[in-house]
Amino acid sequence: MTESSKQQSSDNSKGLVKGSLWQHIFRLATPMIFGIMAVFSVSIVDTYFVGQLGTAQLAALSFTFPVTMAIASLSAGLGAGTSSVVSRTIGAKDRGQAKRTATDSLLLAFVLVIFISTIGYFTISELFGLLGANEETLPYIIEYMEIWYVSMPFLVIPMVANAVIRAVGNALWPSLIMFFAAIINIALTPVLIFGYGPFPEMQIQGAAISTMIARISTFILALYVAYYREKIIEICIPEYDVFVKSCRSVLKVALPAGAGSVVNPIGIGIVTAILAAYSAETVAAFGVATRIESFACIPLLALSATIGPIVGQNWGANNKQRVIDTVKYCYILCVVWSLIIVAIFFAFADVFTGLLASDKEVATKATDYLYIVAVSLVGYGWVIVSSAALNSLGKSVTGFAYYATRTFALYVPLSMLASVWLNVESVYIAIAVSNLLSGTLVATYTLMRLHKAKKHDCE
Repeated sequence: MTESSKQQSSDNSKGLVKGSLWQHIFRLATPMIFGIMAVFSVSIVDTYFVGQLGTAQLAALSFTFPVTMAIASLSAGLGAGTSSVVSRTIGAKDRGQAKRTATDSLLLAFVLVIFISTIGYFTISELFGLLGANEETLPYIIEYMEIWYVSMPFLVIPMVANAVIRAVGNALWPSLIMFFAAIINIALTPVLIFGYGPFPEMQIQGAAISTMIARISTFILALYVAYYREKIIEICIPEYDVFVKSCRSVLKVALPAGAGSVVNPIGIGIVTAILAAYSAETVAAFGVATRIESFACIPLLALSATIGPIVGQNWGANNKQRVIDTVKYCYILCVVWSLIIVAIFFAFADVFTGLLASDKEVATKATDYLYIVAVSLVGYGWVIVSSAALNSLGKSVTGFAYYATRTFALYVPLSMLASVWLNVESVYIAIAVSNLLSGTLVATYTLMRLHKAKKHDCE
């Protein structure tokens, strides 16, 4: 069998325009669940060990969470733009253009990450001061974020490369890469924080350095798989006009998609600032709870990563009904998983928070959050799945509107009103209400829009 025949065979085996949609969803989502779980476990481990240093350090890490999540979300948006264009191009059977787009997207990611990380590095004090950090927590934040910004290129470029690999229908390798990096990070975190063997005690800086080392490993592995195994990128200097055209097609989706992904961390940052008016313990509890919540949302995030390649390839092949069915199936899975999470939190939430928070008050407040917000995660799942579906169709402005509606029309205003007129527990209720309302509105509108697009084609 020739090399070209092997490549064609590989392409066909990963095609998503035929076969059982349920099988495609589970085949792509299952490895992504383990991959994302590995990545999110890093955050849990960081929270656990940094929490052993004290409440001030834990509060500092809580302040960094919305900012680091926002930057990671920008990277995910760039990956979403790349995946959208590449998957639709593959669906239309133009692999040459898909390779060109993937390569130019990585070059674009490199340029953008240098710009953003430089600005971030020199504005740490000002930004976190605006978020409510005080003289006690700010020095710890600076120690952590200076290293974090230096490691940013090793975060962004692998995220785009992994998005390219998923776009061709391969979710296994991106998951293995994430899992491998997480193992490195988890192993190094306690060693560098507390100083074991030949390693000095670095405290909160150790958490950031272990993350940087793990990111370097993902950088190497992701580029290797994209270039040597999938052959979806090429090493060459692109023509200027071709590069600009590729960047425009990607950024048309990536900018709104990235902005939409950033909206949620911005909302968390605003609510963190609102809760900072209560106490450092309240901020620390919110940080602990949102990390556990993020871990619980892993299958929902896996679905949002899975739906893109399936919807993109089928839309490119003009299989509109398969697109509609894929969205419906993912909504059903969101419901099922959310019910499971409700049962788990009501049984074990106090155990989880007790492991991550050494302070009893912090653990109690975090447990209250999980009890209240657990019932609303289905709504959040519908929002992120719907947004991912629209992004893959090139309709990322609508995807951004979904996130903006949830955060700026419901999540932040309701939380602010609850904090002014009521108490901390009421803020948690406001968050749950915003999830349920936004999810219902978004899911309804998405299905109506897809059915309308199908009807228009039939006419």
